[in-house]
Amino acid sequence: MIPNPTFDNSMQTPLADLAQALRERLEVIRDEQSRRDEAKHIARLKAVSEQIDDLQTRLPKPVDPRLAHYLQRKSYDKALEFLEGMITSSTTRR
Repeated sequence: MIPNPTFDNSMQTPLADLAQALRERLEVIRDEQSRRDEAKHIARLKAVSEQIDDLQTRLPKPVDPRLAHYLQRKSYDKALEFLEGMITSSTTRR
């Protein structure tokens, strides 16, 4: 196994948790039923956004500059795509 310096075992859980929160955000956005109750929908979006912000602060340093850029710009689709690529490349190297 060749170690991936940008994705070691200590980073796996925080990055996987962030990826899951980003997926959850997409689910909330796509949820037609949720949008029928605007207040509930906004509350769900706010909760998942706060979770993303919290998980972002817990990422091990240094954070990959591209990921940091996506997160700072709230480009969450790009951040998720980047994370999924990191997670996939990490599991295929084992």
